Amino acid sequence: MKLSVYLSFLLCLFTVASATAQTDSLNLPVYDYSDPQEYEIGAISVEGAFFAEQNAIIGVTGLSVGDKIRVPGPDIPRAIKNLWRLRLFTDVAIEQEKVIGDVIFLRLRVEERPRFLRHSYKGVKQGKHEDLNEVINGYIVRGGIVTEDAKVNAAEGVREYFVEKGFLDATVQVEEIVDTSRANSVRLVFDVDKKERVKIKKINFVGAEAVKGKKLRKRMKETSQKGRFLKSSKFRPELYEDDKDAVIAYYNTLGYRDARVLSDSMYRDENGDLVIDINMHEGNQYYFRNITWKGNSIYDEETLSQVLGIEKGDVFNEEELQSRLSFSQDNADVSSLYMDNGYLFFSVDPIEVAIEGDSIDLEMRIFEGPQATIDKVVINGNDRTHEHVIRREVFTRPGQKFSRSDIIRSQRQIIGLGYFNQETLGIDTPVNPDRGTVDIIYTVEEKPSDQLELSAGWGGQSGVIGTLGVTFNNFSLRNLFNKEAWHPLPQGDGQRLSLRAQTNGRFYQSYNASLTEPWLGGKRPTSLTVSAFYNKYDLGTEALPRKLIIQQGSVSFGTRLRWPDDNFVFRSGINLQTLSLDNWSNLFITDSGETVGNGNFNNFSFQFTLARSTATDPIFPKQGSNIELTVKLTPPYRNLGLRSDDPEDLADVEERFRYLEYHKWRLNADWYTPLVGKFVLKTQAKIGFLGAYDDAVGVAPFERFQLGGDGINNQQFSFAGVDIVSLRGYEIEELENNINPLTGANGATPIFSKYTMELRYPLSLNPSSTIFVLAFAQAGNAWRNGRDFNPFDLKRSAGFGARVFLPMFGTLGFDWGVGFDKDAETSENGNLSTFNIILGFEPE
Repeated sequence: MKLSVYLSFLLCLFTVASATAQTDSLNLPVYDYSDPQEYEIGAISVEGAFFAEQNAIIGVTGLSVGDKIRVPGPDIPRAIKNLWRLRLFTDVAIEQEKVIGDVIFLRLRVEERPRFLRHSYKGVKQGKHEDLNEVINGYIVRGGIVTEDAKVNAAEGVREYFVEKGFLDATVQVEEIVDTSRANSVRLVFDVDKKERVKIKKINFVGAEAVKGKKLRKRMKETSQKGRFLKSSKFRPELYEDDKDAVIAYYNTLGYRDARVLSDSMYRDENGDLVIDINMHEGNQYYFRNITWKGNSIYDEETLSQVLGIEKGDVFNEEELQSRLSFSQDNADVSSLYMDNGYLFFSVDPIEVAIEGDSIDLEMRIFEGPQATIDKVVINGNDRTHEHVIRREVFTRPGQKFSRSDIIRSQRQIIGLGYFNQETLGIDTPVNPDRGTVDIIYTVEEKPSDQLELSAGWGGQSGVIGTLGVTFNNFSLRNLFNKEAWHPLPQGDGQRLSLRAQTNGRFYQSYNASLTEPWLGGKRPTSLTVSAFYNKYDLGTEALPRKLIIQQGSVSFGTRLRWPDDNFVFRSGINLQTLSLDNWSNLFITDSGETVGNGNFNNFSFQFTLARSTATDPIFPKQGSNIELTVKLTPPYRNLGLRSDDPEDLADVEERFRYLEYHKWRLNADWYTPLVGKFVLKTQAKIGFLGAYDDAVGVAPFERFQLGGDGINNQQFSFAGVDIVSLRGYEIEELENNINPLTGANGATPIFSKYTMELRYPLSLNPSSTIFVLAFAQAGNAWRNGRDFNPFDLKRSAGFGARVFLPMFGTLGFDWGVGFDKDAETSENGNLSTFNIILGFEPE
């Protein structure tokens, strides 16, 4: 009974459902494809579009209101295909909304793909996010459509980023999560598994016989195997390709112009490290044979061959050939020969005319062209420095013949001012070939050049010493009383004003000021410097006074010479100095051991300096040299009969040196040589000699040299009657010749020499903070007289240091040095090393 009731219920339910289905099917239009009907489109609506413009969607279909379409027919399928081609939707349908007579109303129903709203990372440190964001933005942007292709490409871009960092096994998965903060939006999560960085265990060169594998591996700057000093052994595919090219370029410099990489393979060892095998084809080594010139009329073949500097039988080197023709660092190339004579349009094309065996014949085909004349010289970017300050340093003038050497020299002079960023100095040479003229455009970028010194330090028994100093390196004296020119100070005329005060009250006071006008009169590079200083040392008491007072005023002139070349500068000056001593002993000692501790002494001298400078930058020179010879002379009073010959007067130290007489010679020479990469080698020599006109008077106890220590007391603002020269690794008292054997006092000597080699490497050449590190080897010594002088008797040291140049504070840094010739028993605590601090200026 129950079963029959249950079956009856199911039968009724099925009957009702069937009737409902039949009723619904009657409402759906059924079209006969054999008999299509023509309709006019009455309206088109869009459903499901959140981001895409509805009118744009309708326009893509190709349908519009009023069009005649056939149903069934090709118009509807064509419209659907057009929408699918946009790749904006996951579902597309075109439905009949209603039909009134022969007018049909259509509904476009679409389902849009989700839009990208944001992304995040898993397994990646915060510091990498910014770099990865740039990678992902290259494949998908905020608001863009999220497709499978976009996700795969973005993930691959992230993976390649880590592969370039040496993580060859990195994997990246992308998870798509619905973001409810905005309709139809998703966020992507990039799950990164870097795995371990793959190291290069070995790089093998197969078939390399002419060149050892060790040399070839050194040419691979970015692809290094384990164990190479200061080199990472990670593998980066793009840089690896560049390194293979570098290997071939090295072969070419050795004459192996047919060298090439036949193949390379990579495999992992049992530890997962990478092994690279590079199969080389070296080919034959080639040599230069006959070199001929064609098209030359200005210079003969002998002159051109001499400048080229390549002889028959030299190993064929394409890189060296191009350097000798056009790109020599020292401008000793054929192109410079022509361009320095105005031939701006000059070109030379080396053509291989014959290859026989291992020999190559070249024909140098020259196009000399007309000479070019400078039309305009333009200076841009100087918003503080007045244009005439820059223009007077420039060697290119309108109307002159074009000269590349003059442009290079002008560049060096502009950098030497110290007012502009040397890294951004630009030089453009737009050419007007119709007129045969060229413009020279110098573009500069101003940088801070003034310096401020504000410090306080402990001066031992003298207590706290305070210092306030300012140096304005681009001052404008003529605008001193022009209120509108103070921003915050009058600047732009290239004058140098220095003011400095240092004191700790009664015990020590020092005041000095100087002003330099580099172009007196504004027409020629004739400089005028006026300076004065006052130093007072008072270490005594009322019961036992002990004072030293030094006062000096000086005037000097300098001018640039035209012979032997215009890199020479000659300076001359007059110095008037007085020294007043009251029980001041231990520093000023004569060769006979007499201590000069009381009296007033007058030092009237003439000073002459001949200098030549070709260094490229005052802060971190990369090449060039600075050589300076200075002679300081006083009148020979006794030889001129201007002082007493009385033996009693000569026996009295105070009377004998009341008017100092001496001749003093100083030679300072620096050379800068660029080495591999950014390394620069600085070599330096400093020699000083103080002599006497008359043996009866002897060598003056003042103006001598005190070698050793950090040299910090002899910076440009402090004067103590001696030249203090640093010697890293040694204190002053550790050089035996500084100690007078008759008194045991720490004095100064009339002769010294010092030699230095520094290997420098810049960490930052930013003009607002120039930083470099250095390693040095140094040797020097001092002697009491010419008879003891021995140029090979030197105290040696070595060490390292660092420098930071800040425009407002000058040079800051340190040096740590070990003295190899120190006596551990007499050195302080048996320490063979010294640590020196540099504050404001590089010591002598």
